[in-house]
Amino acid sequence: MIDIKVPAVGESISEVTLIKWLKKDGEYVNRDELLCELESEKATFELNAEQAGILHIKAQEGVTLNIGDLACSIDETAPAPAGLAAAPEKPKEEAPKAKEEKSAAIPAAATDAKATPVAQAIMADKQVKPTEVKGTGSKGRIMKQDVLEAIAHPGRKGGDAAFSREDRKEKMSNLRKTVSRRLVEAKNSTAMLTTFNEVDMTRIMEIRKLYKDTFKESHGVNLGFMSFFTKACCTALQEWPAVNSYVDGDSLIYHDYCDISIAVSAPKGLVVPIIRNAESMSMADIEKRVVELAKKARENKLSPDEMAGGTFTITNGGVFGSLMSTPIINIPQSAILGMHKIQDRPMAINGKVEIRPMMYLALSYDHRVIDGRESVGFLVRVKELLENPEYMLFGADPVKTLLEL
Repeated sequence: MIDIKVPAVGESISEVTLIKWLKKDGEYVNRDELLCELESEKATFELNAEQAGILHIKAQEGVTLNIGDLACSIDETAPAPAGLAAAPEKPKEEAPKAKEEKSAAIPAAATDAKATPVAQAIMADKQVKPTEVKGTGSKGRIMKQDVLEAIAHPGRKGGDAAFSREDRKEKMSNLRKTVSRRLVEAKNSTAMLTTFNEVDMTRIMEIRKLYKDTFKESHGVNLGFMSFFTKACCTALQEWPAVNSYVDGDSLIYHDYCDISIAVSAPKGLVVPIIRNAESMSMADIEKRVVELAKKARENKLSPDEMAGGTFTITNGGVFGSLMSTPIINIPQSAILGMHKIQDRPMAINGKVEIRPMMYLALSYDHRVIDGRESVGFLVRVKELLENPEYMLFGADPVKTLLEL
């Protein structure tokens, strides 16, 4: 019998929550097969079977376990069920993936197997989406009456009680508790202020339109906004070092590097993975890292090391439609930059009114560390670099650099 215990996942983490068992008690598991999901205050991770055998679950879902506690045991002496040992692994992975991608390209309304033919015909005729209908048939199958109910009561799924007043109580996850604690701590332990500005995104949007295809062909990744903002912030952070520092007792710790934290909305809450030494990375390297971290966040695969540290944070509320906000500092950092929705607005340009794609920027900062001159100077510098992306090459106007002015 092999005991599988909760492993150490970080220096500051002493307990985890068992979220979900992926295998059943008494089920035969193969070596390295995923057994369960555990959640710490910083990340979600999984336990694997150390040997093949019969699984004996010791800890139930939802319980809090300390590091080193017993999660389960595996009886490695148990024989494998007939037929299981012959094919423990799938020989091919590409075929199912290709099939999935092919089916994803077909409109859901035309191929939804959960709806009867009559129900599909009515949805197509009345332009009702399957997501707007709650199926009451076997295994959630959408019936004719379900579609008629959805048409008769738009705005609520068929089968749902009107004017429901039911309440649901759910245990707060470790990740959500940590986010809550840190946000309150940030509000209570810092002298936080927010300064605003706006940036004309015309040049960046022109560059993306002109070079997006070439960039994708050369680097295998899309040219997004995050690389421009990260590059601009790195330049400004090196010019305004107080924004890239934090309070440590009676001292200030300044960083000669830029570890940029990127706020990402994950299924289980807000996580902030880090692009380390972003000041030394190319635009393509930044975009690749952003895609990698975002994918891991969505799949709850981020490790504690990928979220530990960070010297400055960028958060993009614009992806959710936010026009303006006051982001909360990611302690112990001293500042956070909030990006927002790009929106066409009339602007006075050389005495004339022009429609420009504008974005509000918000810099929240700890006034104990950063003065008004530094916060405004930093934000104005970020604005200048974003409106003139070529400045990021030299940190100044290329023509003035050429003329040594």
